[in-house]
This record gives sequence, structure tokens and C-alpha cells, in this order.
Amino acid sequence: MSQFEPITGRYVTIEAGGRPYRIFFEEAGQGQPVICFHTAGADTRQWRHIMNDPAVTDSHRIIAVDMPWHGKSLPPEGWQTEEYLLTTEFYMEVVLAMVAALGLEKPVYAGCSMGGRIALQLALRHPEPFRGFIAIEASDFQPAWYDIDWFHRPDAHGGEMGAALVSANIAPQGPEVERWNTQWMFMQSGPGVFRGDLSFYTRDDSLVGRLGQIDTSTRPLHIMVGEYDMTCTPEDAERTARAIPGATLALMPGIGHFPMSENPEAFRPHFLDALARMG
Repeated sequence: MSQFEPITGRYVTIEAGGRPYRIFFEEAGQGQPVICFHTAGADTRQWRHIMNDPAVTDSHRIIAVDMPWHGKSLPPEGWQTEEYLLTTEFYMEVVLAMVAALGLEKPVYAGCSMGGRIALQLALRHPEPFRGFIAIEASDFQPAWYDIDWFHRPDAHGGEMGAALVSANIAPQGPEVERWNTQWMFMQSGPGVFRGDLSFYTRDDSLVGRLGQIDTSTRPLHIMVGEYDMTCTPEDAERTARAIPGATLALMPGIGHFPMSENPEAFRPHFLDALARMG
């Protein structure tokens, strides 16, 4: 029997870094807008379970965005002569441009991994447009425990290398089908995209020593971390939360670095709790 999902997808052209970008986004639900961003090397599919959950969408308009170079969002004109290296400034510009383009009033920002890092940057530097921040698998800075150059080499398949790295960050308790679905997204990543994201994640614009400047008095900040995350460990997230006055923290048992994708049922109550904290 055919079954249609409530998710709809559209494109919008924004400007970031002085260039136009055609951005794909999906949405479902109504009510408080929540703009969601994926991990490095992935796309909006990581949020599909949240967008199909009536407990979330009955009162929240969930909007998931493919960053430029990711999923259905194409690279800019002339990409073939460039090296893709994501930066904090560009990432924030994309988020703010999407909020403006969609006319969102006080959205909640939710992001995972590199999207979680940007939650912290936005809370520090551009909090005004937002109601609050959900920072998933997020810390002030995370040096690489891997060689990022392995993800874009002529003698290795970058997507399969990315999936191998990802597999080490997925908790064994997750359903097998979702663990493999999560890895499949990374196998499809464009050439050099995962490497360019990881360059940002491990090298760009540390928040060390600056977290105390985040004001949570009017815009709550909730950090979530999986017990099995070896990239942003629970200790990393706890250290980060302690440095932000008023921030809250949730440890998610039996979950790794990709909670909304690898184990959606286990992630669900934690995300509902996070939304409730946004006011």
C-alpha cells in the first residue's frame, strides 16, 4: 500500500560569501519553527524521523536544510576549480540567510556535530534572531583524532572512507537498518566535501575561553551528547556545558554521534525534552 509522508521539499536561492546558492530544504509540521542542520558530510535525511513524528510536528514546524555542497544543494558556479573548505563565518551566514529567506520569527536552532558547533557560535555571536539553541554532539573545539586527507585521495573512495569513520561513532544498540542508512548517507557525499567539513570542525575558530560570554538568560541553550560518541565525547560536552552559565546538558545512553539518524526511537524523548526547554 502506498503511503505518503508529510515532508515537503523546496528550493530557495540565498546569498552567502558574496555568491548565490540554490538551497534545498524540507519541512513538516506547524507551530514553533525549528531550523535543523545536519552533521559533516551528510544532509537533511538525518532529520527524516523527526519530521515524520506527530509528537513533534503537531506543535513545531521542523525545517531541515541541506548546506551548500550537500545533498540536493549544489556547489556554487565554478566549484570544479576550487577546494571546498567550510568556515565558521560562511556557515553562520548560510543559517542567517535561510532564517531571513523563509521569514522565520524566533526559530529554535538545532544542529548536530558541526551543526552543534555552529549552535554555540550563533548563541555567542548572533543570538538575536533565535528563540533558543539545541546543540547536539557539540563542544567548544575538537581536534582531529584522524587524518582528514584520507577522505579525498585518488587511491581511496572518499565516501566509503567517510562511512568507515562514521561506523566507529555509531552505538551498537541502534537498529541495524538505521545504522546502515546512516553510513549510506556518507557513502554518497560529494568528492572532498567530508574533508572540507572536517577541516572546519577540527581547525576553524575555536570557542575555547569564549563560552562564558554566551547569555542564556533569554535564549536557552541545551547540549545533548551520546554516550558512545568518541568524536565529541560526553566529557567534551560536559566541559563545554560547565563553561556556559545557565546551559543545560543531557547524556543520551546507548547513542553515538548521529542520534536522530542512528537510533531515532532512543533519541526521540531527548529531543522532545530539548524542545520543551526552549519555552
